[in-house]
Amino acid sequence: MAISISIPVIDISGYLTGDKAATASIASSISSAAQSPGFFQITGHGVPQELTSGMLARVAAFFALPAEKKIALHRNNSPALRGFETVGEQTLESGFVDSKEGFMIGPERSEEGARFLQGPNQWPAETDVEGLKVSMMEYFGEMQNLSKIMFRLIALGLELDEKYFDDFVGSKDSITMCRAHRYPPATEEMSKNSRGIGAHTDFGALTLLLQDKIGGLEVFYRPTETWHIVEPVEGAFVVNIGDMLERWTNNHYASTLHRVMSPVSNQNRYSVAFFNEGLLDQMIECIPTCLKHGQKPLYEPVKVEDHLQQRYGNSYQ
Repeated sequence: MAISISIPVIDISGYLTGDKAATASIASSISSAAQSPGFFQITGHGVPQELTSGMLARVAAFFALPAEKKIALHRNNSPALRGFETVGEQTLESGFVDSKEGFMIGPERSEEGARFLQGPNQWPAETDVEGLKVSMMEYFGEMQNLSKIMFRLIALGLELDEKYFDDFVGSKDSITMCRAHRYPPATEEMSKNSRGIGAHTDFGALTLLLQDKIGGLEVFYRPTETWHIVEPVEGAFVVNIGDMLERWTNNHYASTLHRVMSPVSNQNRYSVAFFNEGLLDQMIECIPTCLKHGQKPLYEPVKVEDHLQQRYGNSYQ
């Protein structure tokens, strides 16, 4: 008998309107979903649909540019790994080269005094993709704000002060990034031996994903060791826990293995992931409310910057 799991869909609008009873229920639902399966989707977030659809259209226009114009913006030009990456540059699952193109941005910052993953973005000429910079940076700002909201709800679910994670999320040296992806279509036969993105867990603390209607995202359910599709929900963002938050919560919250199967379609698949990787100097050590009486922390403390340098260094060719 086939096993099916449900990826929760949580409406967070009650928190945004200040409804205390709804907020308690939302925080509890998020905490439950963060424990298992470690993935959920949120609606009622207030991010305008016209912004997300317009941004996806401009992302598609960028990936449709001639190869030489995209290569001119290659991430190797950027100490902060900002810019374009070609199909096959990243390997996240042994035996499978990722079949995707990427384009990454972050907060605009000069190279002077920049630290790991900090610096300026690279952009195509406005005449090549009209409005890409404005649209992506507006979207990026919305995601930064939504990420802060999510961490406040997570704090409440962990019985912490609501603003416990505010410095981690919003400080000058907090690392936030946005990566757009194009997944080329594949035939049924090709899809058996390829991955859009190979099976992996996310490196940082929290990911907010906008996916189109094509689908292909799957999560691994540990109790049954089975893969399950995350069905696209119109207007929703997929949220998943990253390795740092799993470590920070002493495995109370789960950083879940996930992958994207190459789309069997005659269309490209597009997605945009926002990563909150955290404050570079933050020491990740067990949150007190996640340590029950008699328990010991499962991990040694680690600085965010050290963790990220190790993980990013292992994933690129």
